[in-house]
Amino acid sequence: MKDQYDFSKGKRGAVTPASGNKVRITIRLDSDIVDWFRSRVEEKGGGNYQTMLNQALRSYIDQQGQPLEDVLRRVLREELNSAQ
Repeated sequence: MKDQYDFSKGKRGAVTPASGNKVRITIRLDSDIVDWFRSRVEEKGGGNYQTMLNQALRSYIDQQGQPLEDVLRRVLREELNSAQ
Protein backbone atom coordinates (compact mmCIF):
# COMPACT_ATOMS: atom_id res chain seq x y z
CA MET A 1 0.00 0.00 0.00
CA LYS A 2 1.05 3.54 -0.62
CA ASP A 3 1.31 6.07 2.15
CA GLN A 4 -0.84 8.49 0.13
CA TYR A 5 -3.24 8.20 -2.80
CA ASP A 6 -4.27 10.87 -5.30
CA PHE A 7 -8.06 11.18 -5.42
CA SER A 8 -8.07 14.55 -7.20
CA LYS A 9 -9.53 12.99 -10.39
CA GLY A 10 -11.90 10.69 -8.53
CA LYS A 11 -15.62 10.75 -9.27
CA ARG A 12 -18.42 10.23 -6.83
CA GLY A 13 -21.14 7.68 -7.41
CA ALA A 14 -21.61 4.04 -8.26
CA VAL A 15 -18.59 2.04 -9.39
CA THR A 16 -20.56 0.57 -12.27
CA PRO A 17 -23.33 2.52 -13.99
CA ALA A 18 -26.90 1.19 -13.94
CA SER A 19 -27.69 -0.96 -16.93
CA GLY A 20 -30.41 -0.29 -19.47
CA ASN A 21 -33.47 1.63 -18.37
CA LYS A 22 -33.30 0.61 -14.70
CA VAL A 23 -33.42 3.34 -12.06
CA ARG A 24 -32.05 2.94 -8.54
CA ILE A 25 -34.52 4.17 -5.94
CA THR A 26 -35.10 3.77 -2.23
CA ILE A 27 -38.55 2.42 -1.44
CA ARG A 28 -40.09 1.23 1.79
CA LEU A 29 -42.25 -1.87 1.47
CA ASP A 30 -44.05 -3.90 4.11
CA SER A 31 -41.85 -6.76 5.28
CA ASP A 32 -44.55 -9.36 4.59
CA ILE A 33 -44.67 -8.24 0.93
CA VAL A 34 -40.92 -8.58 0.50
CA ASP A 35 -40.93 -11.92 2.36
CA TRP A 36 -43.64 -13.24 0.03
CA PHE A 37 -41.65 -12.36 -3.09
CA ARG A 38 -38.43 -13.78 -1.61
CA SER A 39 -40.18 -17.05 -0.75
CA ARG A 40 -41.59 -17.34 -4.29
CA VAL A 41 -38.07 -16.92 -5.68
CA GLU A 42 -36.77 -19.64 -3.36
CA GLU A 43 -39.63 -21.98 -4.37
CA LYS A 44 -38.69 -21.51 -8.03
CA GLY A 45 -35.09 -22.44 -7.28
CA GLY A 46 -33.48 -19.02 -7.33
CA GLY A 47 -33.55 -15.72 -9.08
CA ASN A 48 -34.09 -12.18 -7.94
CA TYR A 49 -37.07 -11.06 -5.90
CA GLN A 50 -36.66 -7.51 -7.22
CA THR A 51 -37.10 -8.77 -10.78
CA MET A 52 -40.24 -10.62 -9.69
CA LEU A 53 -41.55 -7.46 -7.99
CA ASN A 54 -40.87 -5.51 -11.19
CA GLN A 55 -42.77 -8.11 -13.24
CA ALA A 56 -45.74 -7.95 -10.85
CA LEU A 57 -45.87 -4.16 -11.10
CA ARG A 58 -45.60 -4.29 -14.89
CA SER A 59 -48.40 -6.88 -15.07
CA TYR A 60 -50.61 -4.66 -12.90
CA ILE A 61 -49.95 -1.65 -15.12
CA ASP A 62 -50.61 -3.64 -18.29
CA GLN A 63 -53.95 -4.87 -16.94
CA GLN A 64 -55.16 -1.36 -16.13
CA GLY A 65 -55.82 -0.62 -19.79
CA GLN A 66 -57.70 -3.85 -20.49
CA PRO A 67 -61.47 -3.80 -20.89
CA LEU A 68 -63.34 -5.47 -18.02
CA GLU A 69 -64.66 -8.16 -20.37
CA ASP A 70 -61.11 -9.22 -21.29
CA VAL A 71 -60.06 -9.34 -17.64
CA LEU A 72 -63.08 -11.46 -16.69
CA ARG A 73 -62.45 -13.88 -19.55
CA ARG A 74 -58.79 -14.25 -18.55
CA VAL A 75 -59.63 -14.83 -14.89
CA LEU A 76 -62.33 -17.36 -15.73
CA ARG A 77 -59.97 -19.20 -18.09
CA GLU A 78 -57.25 -19.35 -15.40
CA GLU A 79 -59.70 -20.59 -12.77
CA LEU A 80 -61.19 -23.25 -15.04
CA ASN A 81 -57.72 -24.49 -15.98
CA SER A 82 -56.61 -24.70 -12.35
CA ALA A 83 -59.79 -26.62 -11.41
CA GLN A 84 -59.07 -29.39 -13.92
